[in-house]
Amino acid sequence: MATAAGRTLDVSQFLQDRGFNRYHVYLLILCSLVTFFDGQDFTALPYALPYIRDEWGVDDDATAWLAAAGNAGQMIGSLFGAYIADRIGRRPVIIACTFGSAILTTSVGFATTPEMVTILRFVSGLAIGGLLAPVWALSIEGMPKSMRATSVTIIMLGFSFGASSAAPIANWVAPETGLGWGWQGIFWVCGAMTGVFAVILLFTLPESGRWLTAKGKSPERIRMALARFDKSADLAAYDHFALSDERETTKSENPFKKWRELFVGALLFVTPLIWAAYFFSSVAIYLKNAYGVLFMEALGLAREDAAWLAGASGIVGAIGGVVLLAMTEKRGPGWIALAPLAGIPIALLVGTGYVAGGAELAAVLLIGAIFVGAGHAAVISITSVYYPSAVRSFGGGWASFMAKFGAVSAPFIGSGAGFLQGASGAREGYVFTAFCLAGIVVCILALSVFVKRLPQSQSAPAAQPAE
Repeated sequence: MATAAGRTLDVSQFLQDRGFNRYHVYLLILCSLVTFFDGQDFTALPYALPYIRDEWGVDDDATAWLAAAGNAGQMIGSLFGAYIADRIGRRPVIIACTFGSAILTTSVGFATTPEMVTILRFVSGLAIGGLLAPVWALSIEGMPKSMRATSVTIIMLGFSFGASSAAPIANWVAPETGLGWGWQGIFWVCGAMTGVFAVILLFTLPESGRWLTAKGKSPERIRMALARFDKSADLAAYDHFALSDERETTKSENPFKKWRELFVGALLFVTPLIWAAYFFSSVAIYLKNAYGVLFMEALGLAREDAAWLAGASGIVGAIGGVVLLAMTEKRGPGWIALAPLAGIPIALLVGTGYVAGGAELAAVLLIGAIFVGAGHAAVISITSVYYPSAVRSFGGGWASFMAKFGAVSAPFIGSGAGFLQGASGAREGYVFTAFCLAGIVVCILALSVFVKRLPQSQSAPAAQPAE
C-alpha cells in the first residue's frame, strides 16, 4: 500500500481493502436522494401534460415541444456538468445543479403560456442533466470494484422513485378532487422539496477521494476524504497519493484532448457501443415517460389510474435493474440484454392488439414497463465504470449527451408518427418500442465482447466476484 519510504499511499488499494462498510451505505443513500429529487423534478411534466393539453388546447406538435424541451436541456447540461465536475470536483457541481433544479422547476409553475413552459423546461433541464454524470462518478469512485456498476443502478433507483413520486403528487395536487392547484401545483411542490434538500446537501455531500488523487489535490484534502471510509486509519504518515489501477490520462483540461481519452485502446469500440445502447434505451424509456399516460388513456385506462400505473412501473422496473446488475457485476455486461430481450414480446402483445383492455392490459403494461425500466437502469450503470477517474464524469456526460438525442427525438417521433392518434396510434407506439429494445440487445451483446479487451483494472466492474 505504501512505498519503501512509507510516504505514498495507494488509494485504490486503500479503498478496496475497506470492502463495503457503513460509509458506503451513507454515500449510496445520499446520492440516491440527489437523484430522487432530480427524477421528481424531471418527471413533473409528463404528469402535468394531460392537464396542460386540456387547459390550453395544445395540439400534438406543441405537445412534442413541451415534452422534448426538458430532454434538450438535459442533453446540453450533461456535457457542461460532466466537464466542470472533472475540473473543479463532483461536490460543487451536484450542489449547484440541485439548487438550480429547485428554483427553475418551481418557476415552471408560474408560466402563463405553452411557450413559457417550453422555455422554462429547457432551462431547468440544464440543471437536471448537469448533475447526473457527477453523481454517478462520485458513487463509482467510492465503491469497491465489485459494487461500482451496481452502485449506479442503486442511485438511479432513487431517480425512478423520485420520478414515480410525481404521480401521487400530481393526483393529490392537480385535480379539483384534490387540492385543486392545477398542473402548476405539481411544479411548485416538486421544486420546493428539492430546494429543502439542496440546503441539506451543503452540509452533507463529500468530495471524491479518487478524483482528488487523480487531480493531484492537497494531501490534507485527500486524507480528509479517505478518513471517511476508515476513521481508525493512520493517514498522517502519507504525503503522496496514487491510483495504481488507473492509467495516466492527459493533464490538459482541453475538452478535445479529454474527449480523445474516451477512445483509447478497446474504448474505441466500447464507448460507441455504450452510446448506441443508451440511445436506443432512451428512445424507449422517454417515449414511455412523455406519452405513457396519454397512451394508456387512449387504450381505455382512466387518467388517474394511468398515472398510478406509470409510477408503479417506474419503481418496480428500477428495482429489477438492481437485481439484473447483481448478475452483471459477476458475469459480465452481456446479461443486461436479458431485460430488453424479455420486453420485446410483451411490447408486441400490446402493439398488435392481442391484449386490448381491462385488467389484463394493465398487467401486461406493468410487466412490459418493468422490463424497459430494468434494462434502462442497467444500461445507465455501465456508462461511467470503464473510464479513469480524471475523465470519468466526462465519459458519463458524453454518454448522457448522446443518449439525449434519443430522449429529445422520442416525443417528436411519437407525434410525427401518429402515436397520439387514439388507440391505434398508441399500439403503433408499443410496436416501435419493441424495435428499440432489439437495438439495445444487439449493442449490449457486442459490448460484452469488447469489454474483455480492456485492461483488467478497467473491466473489473463487470468481472469481479462479490466482496
